[in-house]
Amino acid sequence: MNGAGNLMDFLDEPFPDVGTYEDFHTIDWLREKSRDTDRHRKITSKSKESLWELIKSLLDAWSGWVVMLLIGLLSGTLAGVIDLAVDWMTDLKEGVCLSAFWYSHEQCCWTSNETTFDDRDKCPQWQKWAELMTGHAEGAGAYVLNYFLYVLWALLFSFLAVSLVRVFAPYACGSGIPEIKTILSGFIIRGYLGKWTLLIKTVTLVLAVSSGLSLGKEGPLVHVACCCGNLFCSLFSKYSKNEGKRREVLSAAAAAGVSVAFGAPIGGVLFSLEEVSYYFPLKTLWRSFFAALVAAFTLRSINPFGNSRLVLFYVEYHTPWYMAELVPFILLGVFGGLWGTLFIRANIAWCRRRKTTQLGKYPVLEVIAVTGITAVLAFPNPYTRRSTSELISELFNDCGALESSQLCDYINNPNMSRPVDDIPDRPAGPGVYNALWQLALALIFKIVITIFTFGMKIPSGLFIPSMAVGAIAGRIVGIAVEQMAYHHHDWIIFKNWCRPGADCVTPGLYAMVGAAACLGGVTRMTVSLVVIMFELTGGLEYIVPLMAAAVTSKWVADAFGKEGIYESHIQLNGYPYLDVRDEFTHRTLATDVMRPRRNDPPLAVLTQDSTTVEDVEALIKDTDYNGFPVVVSRESERLIGFVQRRDLTLAIKNARQKQDGVVSSSVVYFTEDAPQLPASNPQPLKLRRILNLSPFTVTDHTPMETVVDIFRKLGLRQCLVTRSGTELTLFISLSVQASPGYHHQEGRPATHGSNDEPGSRVHHVQLTEERRSFGLLHFVFWLIVVYCCMLLPYLY
Repeated sequence: MNGAGNLMDFLDEPFPDVGTYEDFHTIDWLREKSRDTDRHRKITSKSKESLWELIKSLLDAWSGWVVMLLIGLLSGTLAGVIDLAVDWMTDLKEGVCLSAFWYSHEQCCWTSNETTFDDRDKCPQWQKWAELMTGHAEGAGAYVLNYFLYVLWALLFSFLAVSLVRVFAPYACGSGIPEIKTILSGFIIRGYLGKWTLLIKTVTLVLAVSSGLSLGKEGPLVHVACCCGNLFCSLFSKYSKNEGKRREVLSAAAAAGVSVAFGAPIGGVLFSLEEVSYYFPLKTLWRSFFAALVAAFTLRSINPFGNSRLVLFYVEYHTPWYMAELVPFILLGVFGGLWGTLFIRANIAWCRRRKTTQLGKYPVLEVIAVTGITAVLAFPNPYTRRSTSELISELFNDCGALESSQLCDYINNPNMSRPVDDIPDRPAGPGVYNALWQLALALIFKIVITIFTFGMKIPSGLFIPSMAVGAIAGRIVGIAVEQMAYHHHDWIIFKNWCRPGADCVTPGLYAMVGAAACLGGVTRMTVSLVVIMFELTGGLEYIVPLMAAAVTSKWVADAFGKEGIYESHIQLNGYPYLDVRDEFTHRTLATDVMRPRRNDPPLAVLTQDSTTVEDVEALIKDTDYNGFPVVVSRESERLIGFVQRRDLTLAIKNARQKQDGVVSSSVVYFTEDAPQLPASNPQPLKLRRILNLSPFTVTDHTPMETVVDIFRKLGLRQCLVTRSGTELTLFISLSVQASPGYHHQEGRPATHGSNDEPGSRVHHVQLTEERRSFGLLHFVFWLIVVYCCMLLPYLY
């Protein structure tokens, strides 16, 4: 493959855009690697000429670390600002701090000298809206007014979020991780990581999370960090002019995003390696670690949680886990796998219906409707009214002597004389049973509403809602096991490890394991998930239960389908993505899927020295192929090389402008020497510099399994199929290998869906699948009806 250098003989310097890619196209990894190698070789040779060139080479070598430093600083700062803003705006729905309106509820009461320990959530400086407006904090009137204002604030926040996304940055919606995975695999989506997307995503993420919708900020923070990486790539030509090198930076930026989202720098690196990155060399591993470290240090300096800790849900359990508890841990893993399967199928069915019906034309109305339903149903239940992060934190906590939560309303023995940190198992009090009932309602609510929330036209992450579902289920299971151990300690399963009066079972640990199981069932993460969880909670001692639940949830979920939620959305949007984990089971050869087929038009090719400029322009106009093979002649069709459509178009355009004598009848030749032409012919045009002299080729009898592996491991953009050196056909689309039966021609952008989502494509759905989706939606509808009926007693 020809490397960097002058792209045309009649120009001393290469002109802009040659060697670049159009929107919705796939990069050529081999060409990008070759260009970077040539650039590095040129810098190394020049560094021996003078001191200045040596300094420039050192700056080039350190530019990658500088970019990582800048990414870590900016992403950590943005994450800290987002955390502080979300805390304030979430509390703003319920009240305001009179001494400083920009304080959240917790910050307001910190500054108060009148706060007591028993009423530490109440202070004179913080007033709910009903108390501020009417002077009454209790009563039916105050409850209704607080209820109304809670819903009103939620609707306002969500309306502002969807409006800003709709008007200024349509790419700022959703999680962003499916698109980041596709971009890192080599696909071009212009503007998805732009400055406007970064600004609008940051602002609307605060609004969306504060509205109380069942979504999180962790997934979108990966998108925000990648926008930061793309921004700083534009400052260094080493990355701005090489799409392959740019993707190395974006992989490290994704690690920094997870680092600030969960306070888990090591987990962020593993997440980038396991979940999002397509090409992850060793130097990217070190730079990802450095970016995640800087981002975590920046977030820790801001201290948005106010606890002088980096972790989001710090826990401190005082009881070890026992071998017999692996059974409920594995059962939680089974629940997580089933929940992941249910969520993926239901959410994809709903998103497909959104694309194929009139619903997709009204994204603002959809967001307002879902927000209204969420707020109305969430307010009566204290476990759904608070932010999801606060809910998970309470579910993870162990019940100490100073806890005032309903979950810790146990019947205490007045004669107990144990240390505070070693409280034995006790019988549950009325508060615990009331909390279990409310948690059961919250579980149904979270399961149903998250299906309709994820995928709307606002920033929406899935990590925290999935963890909330698992944490609720885990806490319920933990309390059940705890009470069984207390009342039936003589059973054989409890006799060996749970003596009367001992602290045997920790319900918070079950919540933590359940959260990991549900998150793993949805995303199919394993190693990175376990590391994120113990970094997130500080519970390194409980890594084995987390591993058991994560592996079980993946096994159960994989039994129903190999794709996680992000891979499912990639397929739904029609992105050309080759998952390295997919297995190609079709026993076909390259000749079975190559183009053209028997009834197709003949293959469009260029000859090496007999095609005119007019013929080339006509070929470009009449076809939409991404490139053209160059052969010796029409008769022999022996392969010489391959030329990209974009390079060919720009070369001819610039030749007409800057080279005299180039007309439509000029002969285009790709050889070293000009062909023998009559003296009356116009000046020929030499385009050998833009010719790829070493395109990747396979024979027509190569198994497709081998071809797919070649595309995956080499990151090819196209592959030529030959027989005895004669060119036969051309692979243009990665989708030919990605999914048999679905062909997406890379020469044109993927069609846009009605909801303006990049590259979205309406897929044909079989009748049986439509009926299954229709039945699933009816099931979800009746779940909502049952939930509303169960919630009626809590309205007063």
